Amino acid sequence: EINDSEGHPSSSHQTLKGTSKWATSLENLLEDPEGVKRFREFLKKEFSEENVLFWLACEEFKKTQGKKQMQEKAKEIYMTFLSSKASSQVNVEGQSRLNETILETPHPLMFQKLQDQIFNLMKYDSYSRFLKSDIFLNHKKSEEQEENSPEAQTAAKRASRIYNT
Repeated sequence: EINDSEGHPSSSHQTLKGTSKWATSLENLLEDPEGVKRFREFLKKEFSEENVLFWLACEEFKKTQGKKQMQEKAKEIYMTFLSSKASSQVNVEGQSRLNETILETPHPLMFQKLQDQIFNLMKYDSYSRFLKSDIFLNHKKSEEQEENSPEAQTAAKRASRIYNT
């Protein structure tokens, strides 16, 4: 029996997964930890990794509970991505209007407009280039090779093939 990366039995009747799913939408790519990892790798080469890091930080921020924790996370996001002195500044319109006073009264969707801008920037710019990149195409090729390998192959042989490439 062949299992997928989560240990579930692999089946040809399964829904799309891996690169096939990533290629359908940026949303699907961002829902898959391996997809995020590969996309970050690509964006790093394009010197725009801060976009996906900001998007992920905003997603995490929305789940934050408690005013004090929200204030701390909001300040961290602001200082890392939005402040004029930010180490990984994202290029968004209206960031000058978002000043530090808003950080005192945070709410889960306070970064939503900026997050949407970055999402659209990634969706209409870097995502399409990612789908044509060597990072994506090589990962897709190795997935296809794995799917087409004989079922009788042992897990050890599969693992050694994956890690020796």
